[in-house]
Order: sequence, then structure tokens, then C-alpha cells
Amino acid sequence: MTRPDYPWLLPSSLADPALTTDGERPRRTARDWIVDITAFLIAAGIGILALDTVSEANNSDLVTLADQIAGATACCALWVRRRWPVGLAVGLLVLGLVEPLAAGALLVALFSLAVHRPFKPVAIIGGAAVLGGPLSAWLRPDPTTSWLASTLVGALLVLLVIAWGMFVRSRRQLLVVLQERALRAEAEAELRAEQAQRLAREAIAREMHDVLAHRLTLLSVHAGALEFRPDAPPAEVARAAGVIRDSAHEALQDLREIIGVLRAPGEGDEHRPQPTLVTLEALVAESRQAGMKVALDLRVDDPGAVPAATGRTAYRIAQEGLTNARKHAPGTEVTVTVEGSPGNGLTVEVRNPAPVGEFEKVPGSGQGLIGLTERATLAGGRLDHGTTGEGGFLVGAWLPWPA
Repeated sequence: MTRPDYPWLLPSSLADPALTTDGERPRRTARDWIVDITAFLIAAGIGILALDTVSEANNSDLVTLADQIAGATACCALWVRRRWPVGLAVGLLVLGLVEPLAAGALLVALFSLAVHRPFKPVAIIGGAAVLGGPLSAWLRPDPTTSWLASTLVGALLVLLVIAWGMFVRSRRQLLVVLQERALRAEAEAELRAEQAQRLAREAIAREMHDVLAHRLTLLSVHAGALEFRPDAPPAEVARAAGVIRDSAHEALQDLREIIGVLRAPGEGDEHRPQPTLVTLEALVAESRQAGMKVALDLRVDDPGAVPAATGRTAYRIAQEGLTNARKHAPGTEVTVTVEGSPGNGLTVEVRNPAPVGEFEKVPGSGQGLIGLTERATLAGGRLDHGTTGEGGFLVGAWLPWPA
């Protein structure tokens, strides 16, 4: 799962998981600062209310001053509640036995303890806070409230605060689990995409290998003919030399493309020419025989003049587009448009409208389109695909065609 658009709205442990490793403390987000300031103000407000109650006990000025200093210190200590929640809770628990002004800070510390620590220390310290309530009410009684009422209210507040903190902790743990699952899902999706790209590269390498072998075979045949008939007429010698020159040039082009692309081991040794743009009409005719409605708009003056690698890529794009239309939009009329010229490149589009009526949906993984994108990129072009405004689907590609 990617980072949220507004990480400052999350706690630091969720907004920046990379900083939660041992030895590093996550930085406070804007939300953490707001929560910390609010907690400080709440603890200070409860302390002020407790000061009004303590002032009615007719204590000396020295005791009142000591209460104020102790309460202010307890509230200020809340700024370290994220780093040392256990130590702060224990210290405020001991201080709260004799200092009523630390009650608000103790409640905030117990809440932080329940959020940041597991159940066992929370249960021990929370139980000690509940048991220490009667002792605190006896050592520093409230003149306006009975001992029993003070004990029950204190225990209830402690339990409510701890329960709230445990709920927040469980919710954060759930978010962390969901975040980890999303990250794993993204990693698996990237791995599948990389595998599809690798398979596409291997398929391209196999096709290039077959075409290269075919071209070298032709070159060898014509060279052998020249060797066998050195007294052939000049016209035949020139024609054979031209064929050898063109085959060698195209073989070098294919060899440049195949460098860096590995051929998968264990494949069959089928050395045959691969389909190109010349065989596109045969592909369309085959699809029509299978029951598809296909409209071919071929705006290329001489399909045979298209470079073999470019024509082969265009053929595969049209083939995949027809396959997807047959699976996901059966019964619709598919339009295949191919246009281009030397120097301007070759454009291939396969467009189908939205399917009509009910049909059995065929699941698809999208690996074919990923492979086509990789194929077009390796050829020096680009490929885009997506839905149209009318609910149909469009696969469009541009491939280079040197002048």
C-alpha cells in the first residue's frame, strides 16, 4: 500500500512505518502534536479542578505550593509518554497516591500505556491504579465527596481510560495488518508484471532467432548460387547480390535487437519465419471464419515494405486485440486500423464497442497487455490501452518505421 495522501492525519507509527525500527523513534506528525497538546490541556484542566477542591481543605500555603509544583510537573511529564509509557505511568501512579493534582496526568498516562504496550503490563499497572484509588482517597480526602464515592469514581475512570486505550491499540494493529497485506499484494503484482515482461522478452528473442535463422539461410542459398554459377548473366548476379545485401542488412538489424534478450532454455527448435504485417489479412480472415465481425482498415501502400520486426510487432498487437475482444466483447464488431509510412511510423489500433446482452465472462489476468507493452517498448514505440467513453475498449500502438 502506498503512502497516504495526507500522512499528517495518521499517527507517526502508521504514517511513516520505515522509522519504527529498533533504535529509531518515529517523528511526531501534525496529528501527534495536536493530540499531545490536547492531552496536556486536559490533564492541566483536571488539575485545576482538583486545585479548587484541595484549596477547600484549608492546607498551608507551603502544601498548596507543593501541590501546584507537583501537578505542573506531572502535566509536563506527559510529553515523554510516547517514549517511556511504562515508566511514566508507574511514576505518576506513585505520585497520584499523595497528589490529587496529578490525577489528570495519570489518566492520560494510563491511556498512552494501553495504546503503546501489550495487555500484561497494562493489566498490572491498571490493577495497581484501581487498588491505589482507596489509599489516595484516604490520604488526601475530598472535603465535598465521601470516601466511597471518590473510590468508585476513580476506579471507573481508570477502567474506562484503559479500555479506550486498548480499543485504539487494537484498531491500529488492524490497520498495520491491512497495510502489510496491501504491501505484499503490491509486491506480488509487481512480481507478476516482471514475469510477464520477462516472458515477453523471451518470446521476442525466440521470434528474432527464428527470423534471423531464416534470413541467414536465404543469404547462404543465394551466396551458394553465385559460387555454383560464377558465369551467370550479369543481371542474375546483380539480383542475387542485391538479395544478399538486403538479407545481410536485415539480419544485422535483427541481431542488434536480439542482443541483451535471453532465449529461454528447453524450447523447441522450430526455425520458421514469423508472421508480419503481410499476413495480417490472413489473421483477420481466420477470425471471421471463427464467427467474429472484424473490419480491417489497412492504410499501408506496401505492407511488405514494413521492416520485419515492426510488422511482426504490429501483427502481435492486432492478434492480442482480437483475442481480447473475442473473450470480453463477443458478438461486437471489432475494427482493426493500421496506417503509416516510412519516416512517420506505424500506428495500430484495435477498437471494439461495449458488449451487448448477457454472455459468459472469461477471466483475464492482463498479462497479454503487459507483454504487448514490453514488446512495443523494446521495438522503440509505445502502447496504450483502456476503455473508451462509450464503454468499449481500445488498444493503440505506435511503432517506428525508419525512412
